[in-house]
Amino acid sequence: MSNSVPNASIDLQEITARNDTARQIITGFAADMPTLSEIWRNLQAALTDTSVLVGEIIRLSAELKDKHLDYANLLAAARAAIAAHVDGEEDPLSYLRDELSARRAPSTTPARRP
Repeated sequence: MSNSVPNASIDLQEITARNDTARQIITGFAADMPTLSEIWRNLQAALTDTSVLVGEIIRLSAELKDKHLDYANLLAAARAAIAAHVDGEEDPLSYLRDELSARRAPSTTPARRP
């Protein structure tokens, strides 16, 4: 797994590697000291939580990247509309309409009639 979080101060690959090492250590201890099995189960559960959190960080980072792109595209369309207005174009809002219509999910667009 590569570090999928751009500009982040955390290294997900390193965190995952340390998590795997800790799991191996816990597995060894559990085999040598079965009387502490409840403790080993709790530690394994905590380590599993780390894996789940890494996955969530990756998902949220991808979502945030998409939102940044959406914002940049809308901002560019707004700037184009303003410039078109200043230049006296006939329909300066067309830039915003085009950007907004490009965002519609296919299921929300009306069906075409033959």
